[in-house]
Amino acid sequence: MSLQSLFRAIAIGAVLTTPVASAFAAPCGTGSFEAWLNDFKTEAAAKGISQTAIAAGLGGVTLDRSVLSRDHSQRVFSQSFEEFSGRMVPPRLGRGANMLKQYGSVLSRIEKDYGVPGEVLVAIWGLETDYGANIGKFPTLRSLATLAYDCRRTEMFRAELLDALRIVERGDLAPLEMRGAWAGELGQTQFMPSSYIKYAVDFDGNGRRDLLRSAPDVLASTANYLAGHGWQRGKDWEPGSANFAVIQQWNKSEVYSRTIAHFASQLSRAP
Repeated sequence: MSLQSLFRAIAIGAVLTTPVASAFAAPCGTGSFEAWLNDFKTEAAAKGISQTAIAAGLGGVTLDRSVLSRDHSQRVFSQSFEEFSGRMVPPRLGRGANMLKQYGSVLSRIEKDYGVPGEVLVAIWGLETDYGANIGKFPTLRSLATLAYDCRRTEMFRAELLDALRIVERGDLAPLEMRGAWAGELGQTQFMPSSYIKYAVDFDGNGRRDLLRSAPDVLASTANYLAGHGWQRGKDWEPGSANFAVIQQWNKSEVYSRTIAHFASQLSRAP
């Protein structure tokens, strides 16, 4: 499990609410997973998702007990900011500076459109997946179906599974392409499907919002997320600032958010 996934999983794990069944909701954890999945397919169709997307996304999906094991055994992260940033930032700084140069024109266009500086986006990119090198290998639809079937946070993950099917339906990604972290995060900056649906943009103009392979789409979508959470153009991002509060909407861990801000500041001073 990546450190980023650990931070996010701990944050997700804090949202332990009592499931409230909707009119079409398949009951969690009762009966076999196969029976639950069939009920969920009916629910998805009732929510307007096409049978084509449902069949493509959920055909042959089985329960993943390794996902349940990871979800039920989340560790408490205890590293300090100094420890975490000291381990994560220096090995990524040189490549991050190169990414700023390589994607300079793209990042300039993104900042013009969304107001978010390239240094912040590259810092997030590097910390999340080492600039796309480690996006995760768990089949997203299987992970989300497993977590939706489990009764710990069934409403949350049922909604994420529906949005994953909507990603398939609108043609952004094929089901077999959808692999990421065990809790359902997708792409080079690890969007949950609900954020993918709301914030992913087609910045390279090829007709797809591809957060797995397209760096322009990844960076612009991350900027769109931050802008959507109140990023203030031209303002600081250090702790205590309004933009730091926006970074905390990306990841609620104080240590992780401070590391993003620190990394971005280091990049802003890179030669």
